Amino acid sequence: MRILVNGAPHEVASSTLDTVLVELGYTQPRLATALDGQFVPATRRPAQALRDGMRLEIVSPMQGG
Repeated sequence: MRILVNGAPHEVASSTLDTVLVELGYTQPRLATALDGQFVPATRRPAQALRDGMRLEIVSPMQGG
């Protein structure tokens, strides 16, 4: 299926949010995710189904000072 990830098109085989994150290489434990503008908490990712054309935003924390 084709989805937008942080504004860029991606072809993915996975059908749930947690497996798409792994497929795309996002393995760090702390991430913020949103689908079509709606926040998706980590506890809902395994059950969150994806559909063709969805917009996924992924934000990971940055260290700095």
